Amino acid sequence: MSETKPSVLFVCVHNAGRSQMAAAYLTHLAGGTVEVRSAGSAPADAVNPAAVQAMAEVGIDMSAETPKVLTVEAVQASDVVITMGCGDTCPVFPGKRYLDWKLDDPAGQGVDAIRPIRDDIERRIRRLFTEITSAHAERRGR
Repeated sequence: MSETKPSVLFVCVHNAGRSQMAAAYLTHLAGGTVEVRSAGSAPADAVNPAAVQAMAEVGIDMSAETPKVLTVEAVQASDVVITMGCGDTCPVFPGKRYLDWKLDDPAGQGVDAIRPIRDDIERRIRRLFTEITSAHAERRGR
């Protein structure tokens, strides 16, 4: 992890649901203490409106987000890379921590189907945040 702050990249195929929700939760929870990125191996044209609505219900605004293409540079710049169904399209570099989160795909789903996915992502993000901030503090000698 970098000396300034840890960085996390969330990757899914379309960067329109799972990875966007995860990035939004971590950004919200971390309050600027973690550098957060999200991307997709085959980005959609827009973020899933039902995912935007589900996140708005918990006070997190994703309405201005847009899907981004996964780049080698984004992976290289991240300490932790979390994949969510992108398979082998995510480049692997030594020294990075990789996690694969098995989550239902919210594509084509309504807000009722997305709420449980959102809540699962929130639980995972809270654990991740605790882990990476503890690890970062240890690396800095605290």
